Amino acid sequence: MNHNIYSDMIYRDLPQLIDAARGDIPADLVLTNVQLVNTLAGLVEKTSVAVKDGFVIGLGDYEAQQVHDCNNAFLCPGFIESHIHIESTLLAPPEFAKAVAQRGTCTVVCDPHEIANVMGTRGIEYFLQSSSQLPISIFLTLPSCVPATHLENAGALLDHQELQDLLEKYSHRFAGLGEMMNFPGVVYKDPQVLAKLEMAANIPIDGHAPGLSGLPLNAYILAGPGSDHECTTLKEAREKLSKGMFIMIREGSSAKNTRALLPLVNDSNWPGFSLVSDDRHPEDLIRQGHIDHNLRCAVKMGLDPVRAVQLVTINPARYFNFKRRGAIAPGYRADMVLLRNLHDFEILDVYTKGRRLEDNSFISPAKMPGNSMRICKITEQTFAVPVRGTAVRAIEIIAEQVITGSIKAHPVIKDGFAWSAPDQDLIKLAVIERHKQTGNVGLGFVKGLGLSRGALASTVAHDSHNLIIAGANDSDMLVAALKLTEMGGGLCAVDNGHVLAALPLPIAGLMSDQPLEKVVELQDNLNLAIKEMGINHQSPLMTLSFLALPVIPSLKLTDKGLVDVDKFEIIDLWI
Repeated sequence: MNHNIYSDMIYRDLPQLIDAARGDIPADLVLTNVQLVNTLAGLVEKTSVAVKDGFVIGLGDYEAQQVHDCNNAFLCPGFIESHIHIESTLLAPPEFAKAVAQRGTCTVVCDPHEIANVMGTRGIEYFLQSSSQLPISIFLTLPSCVPATHLENAGALLDHQELQDLLEKYSHRFAGLGEMMNFPGVVYKDPQVLAKLEMAANIPIDGHAPGLSGLPLNAYILAGPGSDHECTTLKEAREKLSKGMFIMIREGSSAKNTRALLPLVNDSNWPGFSLVSDDRHPEDLIRQGHIDHNLRCAVKMGLDPVRAVQLVTINPARYFNFKRRGAIAPGYRADMVLLRNLHDFEILDVYTKGRRLEDNSFISPAKMPGNSMRICKITEQTFAVPVRGTAVRAIEIIAEQVITGSIKAHPVIKDGFAWSAPDQDLIKLAVIERHKQTGNVGLGFVKGLGLSRGALASTVAHDSHNLIIAGANDSDMLVAALKLTEMGGGLCAVDNGHVLAALPLPIAGLMSDQPLEKVVELQDNLNLAIKEMGINHQSPLMTLSFLALPVIPSLKLTDKGLVDVDKFEIIDLWI
């Protein structure tokens, strides 16, 4: 299958490119005096690079219409992000592309799993259309788990036939099958899961199997998944690498695994790794960067700079079969990043297909999808938890991880109902189904969020993205839910009946239609309001969003109720 949207273009222009490579006709552009990071040879070499019709035609002395003296700056291939959910940036695909291109990212493999869970194929096609004419290349993986499990209600259901239809219609845009999160479905031979794996047998299949090891891991890998970005320990990553998996070392906004996993990379096994972000929040994107941030982290932690660059260029290109990406050599697409040095990775210039970034446009004609908020009528009574004991199973937040614990907790008991106990850092949690007006509401408690008063609400709630609300009292939880319904989705903070701050996300309740700078401004206002409500937790709203993710251990809440992820079943709130 052709995974490279530009693979046939070089052959249409081949005679002219050969003439240019031989020096018989001028190149379009020559970059002289560069320290080339040669990702094929694993070294840095002083040379010049010539470009014609968007492709590198050769290294060495060439005549050209434009010559740029780079004054011994370092020249790298354009960075490749091999696993991200664009929705996590809260940006529409064109605005995301503009932001990451300035950071040197020229190719992105994204899993539109989030918008697919809300809008199905309509959401996937919005991603395809809105990213089809951008200066950087955005490839998609087919969302393999919509819904992720039977333990929640999503906005859509994608079976293997619908995925096959998408792959046939847009074969040049799909890089593989997206992360197979339903590893129990693989190991225990769920027919629908196996049908999806069979459908994707000839393309890369991304894995997602946190903590899986031993014989079950053998069965999972045998079935097709070839990568994993969920490793959190050296032992886990070593086993998966030794059994043939491509290890994506994640350094995102929520989960940070570089320090734990980087010691595994050595001169013998380095082709088996890439650096990915998975989830990147807008404030981190604007203040820290994208893949350039991951590079800085890796080098600071001791990885050789050239090796680090290989992990974000040639390695992901080879994993996804991108034949003309990941290096600067004859015949490769001229995606290039000019750097001041290989330590802080300060970007001097970016070229996409041989054109400077400033000469490109990131405007997309794609039409924004409509309102996705469909919930039943709710009142304060919606959040009532009748007493059926003295202790509950509560979700325990673990800092800087998407995994959670399960603890025994004692909410306030009054008038036959259970209430939040802010003095114990025990807060009521609700997940309201928002796609099909089923009326489903899951109720529980969470410990460790740090909320002392008011309520927080979000329609970003992995994976099905129902409406999730944490609150110290039911009345503020209601106000927050109604505000987000009115906005068409988003994030908000409420205290004493007043909306303190809000960030509208009208695109599927997941993404803004505003520029990155405006999104960060609104998010800063939101974070300030949250701090005033007593929370010192880092990224509390994003932490909140993962409390509804029933494929990551150990305890989560969905619209169907409390989920024991280890047992993969709904359990009773009361002990």
